[in-house]
Amino acid sequence: MMKRTFKMSAVALVMGFGAAIAAPAAMAQSAAVVCPGYEKGKTTLVGERTGKKVQKAFEAYNEDRVDEALEILYDIEPSDDFDKSYVGRFIGNLLAAREGQGTKALGYLTDAVQPKVLNDTEHAQTLKLIGDLSMQENKYNDAVKWYKEWMDFTCKEDPDVYTRMAQAYYESKQLDKMVDPADKAIALYEKPNKNPYVLKLTSYYERKMYPETVAVAEELVSKFPENGRWWTQLGFFYMLVEDFKKGLSTFDLAYEQGFLKKANEIKTLAQLYATNGVPYKAAKLMEKYIDSGLLEDNADMLASVANSYHQAKNYDLAANYYGKAAAKSSDPEHYRKQGTLLLVAEDYNGAIQALNSALDRGAENPASIHFSLMEANFYKGDFKAAYEHVQEAKKDRSMRRNASAWEPYIKEKAKNRGINI
Repeated sequence: MMKRTFKMSAVALVMGFGAAIAAPAAMAQSAAVVCPGYEKGKTTLVGERTGKKVQKAFEAYNEDRVDEALEILYDIEPSDDFDKSYVGRFIGNLLAAREGQGTKALGYLTDAVQPKVLNDTEHAQTLKLIGDLSMQENKYNDAVKWYKEWMDFTCKEDPDVYTRMAQAYYESKQLDKMVDPADKAIALYEKPNKNPYVLKLTSYYERKMYPETVAVAEELVSKFPENGRWWTQLGFFYMLVEDFKKGLSTFDLAYEQGFLKKANEIKTLAQLYATNGVPYKAAKLMEKYIDSGLLEDNADMLASVANSYHQAKNYDLAANYYGKAAAKSSDPEHYRKQGTLLLVAEDYNGAIQALNSALDRGAENPASIHFSLMEANFYKGDFKAAYEHVQEAKKDRSMRRNASAWEPYIKEKAKNRGINI
């Protein structure tokens, strides 16, 4: 896109050196400057000797013989400031369209505008081109300077120029200066353009101004609702300011529109369901996308499903998923959680098996697991095993009081059943 602009500028440059094509240039120049009280000056043309050579250079350029055109122009020795600036501008335009010649082009173009002898249209075009080339060559402070000179000279405001200025401020780490030109670009674009919004958002986000970031993200969703990226970004920004209700509603709407495509987006929606008190929907969502293959069928993911079902008080399903996680991880904590939930669900045999698996794999805090095994065996009616586990639980200081309270109860129940422990 940049190269095409430069080539068009080269064409515009030569339109005006001869009487036959002077009229289009004059027409274009009428709109070059719009300052109050401005009166268009007389159009200056290159001298006859220079004009003939420029004509030849233009013909070569028009036939894509750019090297030949440049050689012709390099050989010209202009007799006055206007001719010198005019030829320098032509050379600069041609170089600007060539790969790796940006710095050299800038030299010719800046020399061309310094005397301020070019016709207004040519001068205005060159100022803007120097700004664009400065951006291309990573001379961001220079770019801003030249764009401002173009605006001062023409009294024009261009949303594309303001957007480039905001980009230049970003590249030069002047984040606080980005917002003003971005706002001006937003106001000037007839059809909303996402670029100044994104630059404004970036300025606030990188300065950790999160409420302002949210406000811009809301504008992006409002102006460009068909783009799923803005929905997910807005949802993440709501989470950043801990507005989890709005975060959920945003992600939920994005999901309903089919915008959530990535694993982390589905995980985030599940997290928001859980955070906002609807863990069952979180579990079902994760289940769906584990089955589809978008979410990994691994121990951590299965444990997340289990945790959501646990929060939703679906103890059987939670225990089932902790069992699936344990089968993949052999993690004693997964077995412990499975056993604890099976105990709540009154599946005592399943609880005993899972809790013993946790002990066998070196679970932390074995006393609490022995306490759970005591309960499972007690309710199962195996008072002898319950008594053995209560003795193990008593060995831990933190569990001793609760375990000791159960001990006489177990003895009494065993005695009533004629069981000697």
